[in-house]
Amino acid sequence: MIRGFFQLLLLFVIVFYGNSLYAQADSLVIPLWKNGAPGFENRKNEPEEAKDYWVKNIHNPTITVYFPPAGTSNGTVVLICPGGGHRLLVYKAEGVEPAKFLNKLGITAVILKYRLAREPNSPYSLEIHNWQDAYRAMRLVRSHCAEWKVDSSRVGMLGFSAGGEVVDAIAFASGKGNPASPDPIDRLNGKPDFIMQIYPGPLNIPDSIPQNAPPAFLLAANDDACCSVTVVSLLEKYRKAKVSVEAHILAHGDHGFNMGYRSSLQSVKTWPQLLANWLIDNKLISQAAIQ
Repeated sequence: MIRGFFQLLLLFVIVFYGNSLYAQADSLVIPLWKNGAPGFENRKNEPEEAKDYWVKNIHNPTITVYFPPAGTSNGTVVLICPGGGHRLLVYKAEGVEPAKFLNKLGITAVILKYRLAREPNSPYSLEIHNWQDAYRAMRLVRSHCAEWKVDSSRVGMLGFSAGGEVVDAIAFASGKGNPASPDPIDRLNGKPDFIMQIYPGPLNIPDSIPQNAPPAFLLAANDDACCSVTVVSLLEKYRKAKVSVEAHILAHGDHGFNMGYRSSLQSVKTWPQLLANWLIDNKLISQAAIQ
């Protein structure tokens, strides 16, 4: 019995350290950095806290990959940034649920667990570590595109609330990697090819949108005191730059309606269909994907 235990333990070590990833039910979890986040390697093994809908105490940021059913992948991949005010991550309703929705459309979905700058006693900064995690996650996804059989020119981001601020942190810069980096992942492009923002927070909105900004889908409720203004601001800047954008302002819904599954409002319950339509119109999925 003891021998069998050590054989299983050895197998786990080989799988984990040989591939730098591990399976978790129907998903795949990959640390952003093998040895832990730069400058915080000593906190790599601190356990996360998770309960009900949220996750926090994230010191070893990761991506979790959800693959569409076999034979249905259409080559598009989306990195999802859940919200939570940078104090926690609304991981189930703004991570797992949108991932499974995207899987049904044939999209490979990747959830980012980024470090939380506003969590009590956090050592992290909104001006540094959100950007660092987002860029690293995008580059890590691109490094796996061939393996996952997805198109490296169809790598998008989906952000909710504070997660939208993480998206905006990198969406409008060049995203060019460092060609001299000893880590090949850091040489890759970190700029998303398209973005989808659901009631995004107000941080990281640039004064103007560059003409090479990624096409955008924007959505919020008019009675969202926090974030409907963000959508209007982004829409105006996109229009001024003459960059492709689609925006929806729902009459009601307030903030934090997630995928709309628990709302009694018809417009909120059905907003994911608007997103699916946009993905079809931008040739990121096929019409057959939503039949």
